[in-house]
Amino acid sequence: MVDLDCNCPHTIPIISHSMHHRIWILLAACLTTCSPAWAQTAKESRPNVILVVTDDQGYGDMSCHGNPWLNTPNLDRLATQSVRLENFHVDPVCTPSRAALITGRYCTRVGAWAVTEGRQLLNPDETTMAEIFRDSGYRTGLFGKWHLGDPPPFAPRERGFETVVRHMAGGADEIGNPTGNDYFDDTYYRNGTPESFDGYCTDIWFKEVMDFIQQDSEQPFFIYLPTNAMHSPYLVADRYSDPFEQQGIDPKRAAFYGMIQNFDENLGRLLKKLEQDNLRDNTLLVFMSDNGTAQGASEQNRKDGFNAGMRGKKGSVYEGGHRVPCFASWPAKWDGNRRVHQLTCHRDWLPTLIDLCDLKRPSDVSFDGNSMAGLFGGSSRQLPERTLIIERQSDNVVSATKTQGRAQPPFAVLTDQWRLVRDELYDIRNDPGQFKNIAAEHPEVVRELRAAYDAYFEDVHGSRKDVVRFIVGKDTTPTLITVRDWHPTEGRVIWKPSQLPDNDLLINGFWEIEVAEAGRYSIELRRFPDDALAPIQADQARLRVGSIEQTQTLKPEDSSVTFEIDLAAGPHRLQTWLRDAASQKIRGAYFVEFTRIEPSEVSPRR
Repeated sequence: MVDLDCNCPHTIPIISHSMHHRIWILLAACLTTCSPAWAQTAKESRPNVILVVTDDQGYGDMSCHGNPWLNTPNLDRLATQSVRLENFHVDPVCTPSRAALITGRYCTRVGAWAVTEGRQLLNPDETTMAEIFRDSGYRTGLFGKWHLGDPPPFAPRERGFETVVRHMAGGADEIGNPTGNDYFDDTYYRNGTPESFDGYCTDIWFKEVMDFIQQDSEQPFFIYLPTNAMHSPYLVADRYSDPFEQQGIDPKRAAFYGMIQNFDENLGRLLKKLEQDNLRDNTLLVFMSDNGTAQGASEQNRKDGFNAGMRGKKGSVYEGGHRVPCFASWPAKWDGNRRVHQLTCHRDWLPTLIDLCDLKRPSDVSFDGNSMAGLFGGSSRQLPERTLIIERQSDNVVSATKTQGRAQPPFAVLTDQWRLVRDELYDIRNDPGQFKNIAAEHPEVVRELRAAYDAYFEDVHGSRKDVVRFIVGKDTTPTLITVRDWHPTEGRVIWKPSQLPDNDLLINGFWEIEVAEAGRYSIELRRFPDDALAPIQADQARLRVGSIEQTQTLKPEDSSVTFEIDLAAGPHRLQTWLRDAASQKIRGAYFVEFTRIEPSEVSPRR
């Protein structure tokens, strides 16, 4: 008799060929017993997961939350089938919310805490939701908007997503995407390769999701569906926006509402597909938004639009900027149409999904969110009383140290009862619209909440990386960085392709890069994208990488200029200067492409 060293109660007698059948039965039992818990779980008992995140759709942007103009029957139906988190909060803008959602950690910890200026790069050392699902036996897919870095190692295919169909940058029409993208018949990227698609962006994302769902596989699936709708520009077929214009609604808001109607139709198609394929019961479907509404009422005129009674909208640290809808439906396990009023946030979802789906919990990650698993099954279990921090950051926030001054961003401190918005205090239970600042009446509450923010600031800002750098030269694949990624020194970043030919726009900035491998590099500068080349309209180009500086003279017809530089491995600051041939004024190069080369491979493009 021989024991297998597997700490399992099964032993296998090695006797003769006549025992083979029994041996294999016992071996299978042993392997099953010895495998990890997540691997033992039957496919039928582990839910498929679809995480839907719409862009710029606020709590009030659906009919089930009282919007007087919208009719969203499928969102309304999903709400009745869901546990509804009624006190659910995110960051006030795109990238920070996505970074916190996908890591379960404060966006500032993970490096992605603004939407441009290189601050949208998710630190490569962070563990993502997709990596945890993939490593736990799920097949993973992303369809739509990423906005956490485009080149490797930031791209979603390097962050745990096995199948990806997406646009680049922060929007399908922004700098970094193929020229001419306008939400209709665009070019997107399938697993990194550009591909032309027919149809409207939201329709395409949902079609790709449904194709992914019906692939034959023994694995459960995790789908991340972050749409670029309803982000500007507000573009949608007339049949969706016209009914709102006919009601006298401003054309921008009419198109925004039309995009919501189109999304609602697609959600209905997805729900029908899940039902037809007998997947609905065991699919955990989460719907949420990335920030408050972009087309609701302003703080200055609360009657101009609908915010469900909340103050502020996208970008604000008042309630309307960060309290968003969140529906979670798992018909096989949970009763629908239940409301949870406890304070919850986007950082809670990753630890929650780890518990609900029996995923492998990474041992080296400390989450800033709490698992909400106990709230969903109808038990009386509650989360501990908690304090949440909301910030609206820009590029000029400095790290907290004992010697530095502090540039603290607009912030809000949230508890179940209170909202401290900078130095204003609101009792959110009795004043949900945040009309009356009662800070003077409750100085002790202000001190307590301010102390909580200060402690957070020391912890999170004090330990963060000042910058996450673009990685170049890891292999010989070119790395493209653009104007929307630089840290401005003159003017600002731009992200609209229509701004590229503006000769009155004299802006500049630097990029922070990390050279992965020492060697000779080709660095090509352009003013216009590779698929719409035009003359730079400069007579001189200057490049500085670290302490190395070079200058070249340009001809009127030159559409690009290429420098060859030997670079040491490690961090460098990169900046460019193009001298306008007509005005002799300076702007930076809007596109820079790095390639690690052999000298013979260099062939500058003209």
